[in-house]
Order: sequence, then structure tokens, then C-alpha cells
Amino acid sequence: MKKRNIILSIAVSLILSGCFDLDKMPEGQLSTATAFGTTSEISKYLNQFYQDGLRTQSDNVGAASGIAFGDNNSDNLIVNSVNTRLAGELPLSSATTLDNYKQIRNLNFLINNWNNCTESGPELTNCKGEAYYFRAWYYYRMFINYGELTWVNEVLDPVQEQMERPRDKRTLIADSILADLDKAILYLNAESNSAKMRVHKDVARALKSEVALFEGTWEKYHKAKNDEFYDKTITDEKINNYLQQAADAAKEVMDRNVWGISTGNPLTAYRDLFITLDLSANKEVLWWKKYDASDNIGHSVTRYLNKGGGLTGVSASLVNDYLTRDGKPFVGEAYNEAQKVYGDELMPELRDPRLSQTVCTPGQVLRPNNAYVYDLPPLNGNSYDQNTTGYSLLKYVEFNTTYEATIDGEHKSQAPAIQFRYADILLNYAEALAELNGSANADKIAAALQPLRSRVDMPEVDFDREYNTSDDYPFKNLDKYIQVVRRERRIEKACEGTRLTDILRWAAADELIVGKTPTGALFVGSNLEQSYGSSLIFDKESDNNLFLTGKPGDAKRYIIPFNNKNYPDGWQFKTNRDYLLPIHKDMISLTQKLWVQNPGW
Repeated sequence: MKKRNIILSIAVSLILSGCFDLDKMPEGQLSTATAFGTTSEISKYLNQFYQDGLRTQSDNVGAASGIAFGDNNSDNLIVNSVNTRLAGELPLSSATTLDNYKQIRNLNFLINNWNNCTESGPELTNCKGEAYYFRAWYYYRMFINYGELTWVNEVLDPVQEQMERPRDKRTLIADSILADLDKAILYLNAESNSAKMRVHKDVARALKSEVALFEGTWEKYHKAKNDEFYDKTITDEKINNYLQQAADAAKEVMDRNVWGISTGNPLTAYRDLFITLDLSANKEVLWWKKYDASDNIGHSVTRYLNKGGGLTGVSASLVNDYLTRDGKPFVGEAYNEAQKVYGDELMPELRDPRLSQTVCTPGQVLRPNNAYVYDLPPLNGNSYDQNTTGYSLLKYVEFNTTYEATIDGEHKSQAPAIQFRYADILLNYAEALAELNGSANADKIAAALQPLRSRVDMPEVDFDREYNTSDDYPFKNLDKYIQVVRRERRIEKACEGTRLTDILRWAAADELIVGKTPTGALFVGSNLEQSYGSSLIFDKESDNNLFLTGKPGDAKRYIIPFNNKNYPDGWQFKTNRDYLLPIHKDMISLTQKLWVQNPGW
């Protein structure tokens, strides 16, 4: 095979990047001109996808990515500046190249050439499964952001005619991703723990469940709003098929009886999961990435968060969604009274214990040996030690580390990056059943969610008791089964970087984003105002360092994370545009306009 015929290429990645040398071999561990002659060579080649084919792998403070900070682009975590997408201010110039096509190109090269391998057996079969898994993963991540794509599953010659291909409709892309995952499930090994830290059958099933649920709910809710973002040929039967695939894939994992929810002290078990450095034997974790700071493999989450800051803060919207300890919505007089003394509303005696294991409470040790004990949120902190809402993130903070470098060291944090856990399986299964027919599946939904409740000693699901019909609750008119499942997902997956995707697939920006001003803890009307005295300035013509709802003299005023002077009407997410990101102009022009711009751009 001539070298030019094995060049990895697809239209968009070749043209837009402008960095591919037509004399280069593909990236990876290739030792000869005849690639993939051995299973070992294929396995080494696949290692590159374990480097960046991950859900969480960075810790950029203020960025909507990475461990701990992935919800900064949503209504869960709020930074000290306005999120341009939520505000409807994302510019067309923000469009970027679709870099995932580079990895898809590399995977297509492998898939199209693994018959060169002179060996056979289960190791080669498993490698094939890994390749299909990662191709599905890279497509799925682009699918979330851009919708319609061009499905390419072959190595193209780098000539203009082969590169001029239109975007395929949503359902074709979704079906193709799911087909790749079916192949991955067929080929991958079955595992009973995550010690190898590589994908396996149940990881592929988990992703299949997620993809099918994503597309089923996306099509259902965008179709209900008759906007421009769903496949106009979709039928209710097809939507239900996606939801059934989601339920079935999750059920296959559940029926193996291998995985479960990790347990322990109900007041610490949930928190501990995210700061256990070695999860190899943890029955809840299907796949994870391990960090070892002594070997220069780490992140900086603990450094940014172990004084209650991180230039971010948990929103009141998230805090208020946690049920009371007896399994009821947190509303009414109990809500009003608990806010008067900072921290009371967070305590596990009153609320779902996952709240105090996600958000710092007074008395929480954040640095080893009581070097920093949390008392009040650092609203006036310096640099990254500042908190923006009055609710500081505890989840992921290695407060009990014995590795001193972690405390203040850049890239020395070691909290693991969990890719999939059994909680995801249970939540996907419950939501798919609720979407299909909540009433008929009520017992199954409740049973699926029970292990999550049992871990923290919360009452079992009661759809009527938990149904929130308060006037200001965004989902007050939603089917009670779906409402309960959505809240459980938000609580269990808080600050794990999935909230924006949920909002997008539910077509819920109208209810959750548009016109909303994100807020934090009660300041005026609670002991926070007295505790800070004159160290915080607000309601001045200039030099404010704290922004509050309402006006001077109001009995209650809540913290606003940023200066909202120019946003008197809250976030203005454009529901006719911002559900998808813009397509780079070069993609349109260089494919002879076969790629068209996303709606509203």
C-alpha cells in the first residue's frame, strides 16, 4: 500500500487544520509502512485515545470543562462573570474547527487496516471493540455541540471531490453512533471491576444508554416546541425506540449483578467516592482515570477549592432542589427559617445528606490537620480563593490528603476522574422508563433510584410526596414521574459536568435559563451581613465588591455572583439559536456550502 493511500483524511479535518503533511503517516505507534501487523502495535496505537477521549481531564478554573468545574456553564455553578452562551452573547467568531474529526480519521485508519494483523484471538477482538467505542465517543461529543454531522467511516483520498459531503440528518448520526456501540459491546471484554482502567462491555453499554437517552429526549422535547433543532422526519415510534434502547442498555448492566452503589457512613459515603484515589475495587465505578502527582500526573482542583473559593460557587437553584431530610420539597416556612443563619439550610439533619457532602458547611475541614476550617464563604477572598455565591463546593476537595504537595501545588491534586459509574446506569434507566410511561413503570423507577437514596439514608421515592408544585418551581407542570427523576439526576450528578447537556436535550432553556438571574445565599436577612461587617461594599456608585438582588431597604437580598448592571432581565439565551454551537465559516465555504450553518447563526 502506497503511503499516500493510507493518509488519514476527511474533508473538514484536512482543510480546516491546514497542518497535515501529505507525506506523514498517521499518528500513533506505527513501526512499519504496513501498519497494524501485530496486536501489540494496535493496542499501543489505541492508547492515544485514552489520553483525550475522556469526559473529564482538566481543571480549568472558570472554564466549563474538567473535574469539578464542568458545571460552570450551567445553572449549577456560577463564576464571577457572565457566561456568554447562557446570556445569548456567544459570537459567531467563537466557532471552532471540529477537531474530533482528527481522532475519527485516526480511528478510521485503524478500522480500515486492522486486517493487516497477522494475529488473531481475544486480544485483537477487544482492540476492535475499543476502536468502535472511541469512534462513537468522538462523534457523540460533536453531536451534542453541533447536531447534524457528516458520518465518515472510511479513509478518504485527500482530493476535493471526496471531501465535498453534506451533513447527514440527526437520526442517521445517532443511529450510526449506536451501531458503533453495538459493535463495541459485541467485541469488548466483560469485566467485573475497573482495575484495568480501560473500556469494556459495560462501559459501552453505559455510553449507549446515554446516547440513546440523549437523542430520544432531544427529539421529544424539541419536537414538542416545534423549533429548528429536531429531525423533521422523526416519528413518536422512533423517539420511543431510542428511549427503549436507553432502558435496555442500562438494564443489561443491571442484570449482570456485578456493579452496585458504594456504601458506608451515610454522612460521608457519597463525598468519599470522589476523593478515593484508587477506585480499582470500588463496585460503583465502571471506568475512571487515575492521577499520580508524584509522577507528574495530576490536576489542581484541591488547590483552587480548599479555602472555599475557586472563583465559582454553587447556585441557590441547585441548593434549593435538594429535598428535606423527610423527602419533601424545601419550601415554605422551613425554607425561610433555615436561611436566617448561614449553614442551617445545608445541614444533613434538615436536608438530603448529599447536600452537605457537595457544599461546604460551617466547621468543615478543608485542609489537613485543621489548617483551614470553613466558617463563612470567602466572598472577599483574593484571586482564586474567592467564592461567588456564598455556597462553596466541597465535592472533589482532598481535605484529608497525606500528600503535602496537593494542598497548594499546581497539578498536584489526585481526585480521580470518574468516567462512568453505576449511578449513571440507574439514572438513565429510571429516566428512560419515566419518559416512556412513568405511571406504568413507577415501581421500576422507584426501585432503580432506591440505592442512591439508601446510600445517604434518605426515604424511598414517593412521587406524590416529592412533587413540587410551587409557583416558582421551573418544572411545576411536568409529569410527576419525570420531575422526580430529573431532580434526582441533578442532585446525584451535581457538578459532574452534565447539567448543560441535560438542559439542552430537555429543550428546557425557557424554564431554566431565559430571564433568570443566578443567585446564591441570602445575605441581607441572614447573619452573613453582620458577619462581614464593612468588609464588603454594595449599593455604591462605584467600587462594589458584592452584588445583591433587590434594592436598599429590602428585608431579603440574595447574592448575585457578578455585576448584573447590564443584565437587568437576567440571562437571555437565544432559544432559536443557542441550543447548538455555530459552524466555522471555513467548513461551509470549503465544502462548497454542502455544510450549512446551524439555525439562528
